[in-house]
Amino acid sequence: MQANPINGRVLIVAGSDSGGGAGIQADIKAVSALNAFAMTAIAALTAQNTTGVYGVLPVDPAFVALQMKVVLEDIGADSIKIGMLANAAVIEAVAGEYEERAINVPLVVDPVMVAKSGHFLLEPDAVQTLRKRLLPHAEVVTPNLPEAEALTDIPVRNLDDMRRAAEMIRTFGPKAVLLKGGHLEDERLCDLLLTEDGEEVFEGRRIHTPHTHGTGCTLASAIAAGIAQGLNVRDSVARARAYVDEAIRSAPGFGHGHGPLNHLHTVRPFP
Repeated sequence: MQANPINGRVLIVAGSDSGGGAGIQADIKAVSALNAFAMTAIAALTAQNTTGVYGVLPVDPAFVALQMKVVLEDIGADSIKIGMLANAAVIEAVAGEYEERAINVPLVVDPVMVAKSGHFLLEPDAVQTLRKRLLPHAEVVTPNLPEAEALTDIPVRNLDDMRRAAEMIRTFGPKAVLLKGGHLEDERLCDLLLTEDGEEVFEGRRIHTPHTHGTGCTLASAIAAGIAQGLNVRDSVARARAYVDEAIRSAPGFGHGHGPLNHLHTVRPFP
């Protein structure tokens, strides 16, 4: 059996999840499952499982930048995915390294602020730094509704609110905004993609399950993989949503809280 050749290099800058369901671990699984090559710059360590986050240890900003530098100088990247960065100093270091070595590489920014358990993963004073230093470079930014509210101060309760928030986020500089509507209570799920060409609403049915830990990380990394492989933002989003939907439906059911997805549903058993 001949393996499919790896297509696309994705550098992931994010925090580690010791439970394996979100963060760097989910990012690597998602990128690999979609046949791209995952590289990492770890920006924070967390002690967490499906029930919560029990500790966060930011990595020294200069060392985060060094991880990016050595990977970019040697292997290069076709897209870069930004996840949890913890504080303003790390954001500044990441933005500086991106501007110096990868300014023309498409950037996918997942503005991770709060874990599924409710634990804050981004210091409050770092939100403005994220908005000013990274969003202007983004090919696409992928906030959920609480993150959109933190970025815009607009309460989001329905699709019209999502439009207003997405329009404001686009004024911060990203080429596209994918505003995820999973926090709305409607049975119909709506994700809003806003680009310079207009908007598209992706619809789906809510899957009633507690096993949704890491969906945001996974979706953003799947989008980054698509972009690295030459897909446009719209097609990357569509494929990533389909991938995440099946990963939720086939989740293994591990843990006593918000369990992980089945990231490897695309992978066949090795003989």
